[in-house]
Amino acid sequence: MDITNVRVLYLKGILFLLIGVLSGVVIILDHPTLKMAGLLAVCIWSFARAYYFAFYVIEHYVDRTYRFAGLGSFLRYALKRGSKADK
Repeated sequence: MDITNVRVLYLKGILFLLIGVLSGVVIILDHPTLKMAGLLAVCIWSFARAYYFAFYVIEHYVDRTYRFAGLGSFLRYALKRGSKADK
């Protein structure tokens, strides 16, 4: 079932942000080096760009018929499209 309550949606977004910040803080506290902070920043940036690619670039530039419905949806789309390319 989809969440439609705006307050619950904001709460969900805030909780995701909180989880991300807290886990990043724990990683940096566990390994307090500039190298670790840099690697963590690159990791976060790379995953954010990959997510953007999966939902925006594919839908707007590659296949206008595709509608993003989550990472599982994108994975099925990519696997299906890949198997078509093999034929």
